[in-house]
Amino acid sequence: MILEGIHQRSIKRTADGAGAYILDQRELPWAVKWVELRSARDAEIAIREMWTRGAPLIGATAAYGLAMALAEDGSDTSLAANYALLLEARPTAVNLKWALDAVVAAVTPLAPAERASAAFARADAICDEDVSLNKAIGEHGLALFRELHAQHPDRPLNILTHCNAGWLATVDYGTATAPIYLAHDAGIPVHVWVDETRPRNQGALLTAFELAGHGVPHTVIADNAGGHLMMTGQVDAVIVGTDRVTANGDVCNKIGTYLKALAARDNDVPFYVALPYTTFDAATPTGADVPIEERSGDEVAYVAGEGGRIRITASHAANPAFDVTPARLVTGYLTERGLLDRV
Repeated sequence: MILEGIHQRSIKRTADGAGAYILDQRELPWAVKWVELRSARDAEIAIREMWTRGAPLIGATAAYGLAMALAEDGSDTSLAANYALLLEARPTAVNLKWALDAVVAAVTPLAPAERASAAFARADAICDEDVSLNKAIGEHGLALFRELHAQHPDRPLNILTHCNAGWLATVDYGTATAPIYLAHDAGIPVHVWVDETRPRNQGALLTAFELAGHGVPHTVIADNAGGHLMMTGQVDAVIVGTDRVTANGDVCNKIGTYLKALAARDNDVPFYVALPYTTFDAATPTGADVPIEERSGDEVAYVAGEGGRIRITASHAANPAFDVTPARLVTGYLTERGLLDRV
């Protein structure tokens, strides 16, 4: 990622190797603030309260959190308790459990005194793998974007995306944004329609921040504008990330994704889902089986901006954080293995 003119990752070890730094995404784009995590409890709070977010990145954060816990106490009791603590931080994204399971598998055969170093090594490897997976997704997406742009070479390629599936949601590159960055760098004129993504505005705040830093032309739109833009021929493709893809290909992603998929289908606009293998959940049959996180209604009732929070309704608000897009609405799955018509 390009942050303040420097290429860096969204999570990194502390100088002494015993903790990790994450960006406090609640402060973006108004301020760039790194937060130091020193314990499993720190990591759990950061994930649950969305200081950090995005399926791959919360997996990496949880992996470091479990390593920090084992540095304090490498016993089986500590391993089990802190695994449970971190697993419950957010229920929908499957990468969280995947990363924790990977650390557990690495340390279980070892003596308690040896577990912390092995856990940190596994967390480092999870981060490195995420970067390589996302770069591969970007390269396959670049080939797709070349084909799409060739259909209308006289104008920019117009891509619509929802929520934030960029380097702020991963360790680097992003999933849905990886092909956008690579296309821009390759000289393909690309313009991105950025859904604001209520209620937390990850598009308006985070995706737009990323794209601006990389120099990618983009326009922030209200969530309800996407269908109009598709109907009037102003969108060449929709690409989104995902927090979990189930065995049948259903896609669980940020609330509002399903409506974009419906509009795309009605207007013959291709709808792509970008994901690494770590986000595929073969153990869950369909999207109906995925636990949908219900967050505080205050996230709907209040809007956060540069000047603080403003209440916009006096009424009770509900806040389901995710919805499920049926596999039948997905044109293709953009993975590290290439563009697939089914997972």
